[in-house]
Amino acid sequence: MDAYLLDWVNLLLRWAHVITGIAWIGASIHFVGLDNSLTPPKDEADREKGIGGELWAVHGGGFYHQQKYPVSPSRLPEQLHWSMWESYSTWLTGFALFAVLYLFNASTFLIDKSVFDWSPGAAIVTSLAFFVAFWLIYDAICRAFGGRRNGVVVVGGLVFAFIVFASWLSCRLFAGRAAFLLVGAMMATTMSANVLMVIIPGQRKVVAALRAGLAADPVHGQRGKQRSVHNTYFTLPVVFAMLSNHYGFAYGAKYNWLVLVVLMLAGALIRVSFVLRHKALAEARPVPWHWAVAGTLVVVATVAFLLPAPQPAAARVAPPPSFAQVQAVVAQRCQLCHNATLQSKGVRLDSADEIANHAQQLYQQAVVLKLMPMNNATQITDDERALLGRWYEAGAPR
Repeated sequence: MDAYLLDWVNLLLRWAHVITGIAWIGASIHFVGLDNSLTPPKDEADREKGIGGELWAVHGGGFYHQQKYPVSPSRLPEQLHWSMWESYSTWLTGFALFAVLYLFNASTFLIDKSVFDWSPGAAIVTSLAFFVAFWLIYDAICRAFGGRRNGVVVVGGLVFAFIVFASWLSCRLFAGRAAFLLVGAMMATTMSANVLMVIIPGQRKVVAALRAGLAADPVHGQRGKQRSVHNTYFTLPVVFAMLSNHYGFAYGAKYNWLVLVVLMLAGALIRVSFVLRHKALAEARPVPWHWAVAGTLVVVATVAFLLPAPQPAAARVAPPPSFAQVQAVVAQRCQLCHNATLQSKGVRLDSADEIANHAQQLYQQAVVLKLMPMNNATQITDDERALLGRWYEAGAPR
């Protein structure tokens, strides 16, 4: 019963996390696109009111006229729309999901003893330290170098270097699946902290100053803009890291930290083209698709890098194994979790009938995706995976 309820908690948290994530990412993409699509207002009266840019759009059968005041309007309305709860809700549901799945089951999901053999407590504390350390170092980099000449390049280079280091370290300490997710969660935590610690407090100070009839400090707008841009470039890398736990060939690769880094970089490069696309269209310039092309080539190169070695001809023509051989592998590598007592994920593999009934799942999870056994806790070999594959491809005979 406990496992059943835990699965429901997992499902509902994952559902809520995806919904809130869509809302947050959608709002972020919308406002970045809006900001880069603005053109100087045509109406002289609008320019005199301090409007710096405008966008006319059509959507849902109606027309929208959006305007931006670079500094502040002459009169601030009583009601303002604040974009913050999308971010907070996404982080809260994501952290709850991380806690339920990874922290409460650290010995299974966080730890791979073939990577690093340590206690669940130490693994939990270290995983949480990744969140705190990355935010503190990232924030220090932004504050120290963000306002300097060439600050964009310096900050971008230092943050990228730190992400590379964090990816390498994570893959040296944690199970590959957890390592990928942890790096994504680390970056997502920083995205939400940007909203909580920089963007919203700065906006509140600006609003308070304007309501008091004082001049607003422009530094708050500059910092908010900087962190908002960083968040939009983090988005696609974070989404990849969150999806990666379904693909063992990626997080289980020999140089998995490098796979993580280059695919996150590819996502960021592709995002660059889409960010710049709005400004290019607004200014009637060619869209700089070369960034997206570069990102796509990085993905193609990674696919080629991870391409499995050709199977020897002898293996391709090898006869299917006997069912007794299949049962022996399953008994040694799978029944630890999939038995009458545990029935992990509602699957039993402790009898001939159960193995036959779940042949397709066994093939998908253990052979194709290589997700099972979890973190390869029972040390199944590539030869044993191949044996299960030949059995299934031959029709899973009994």
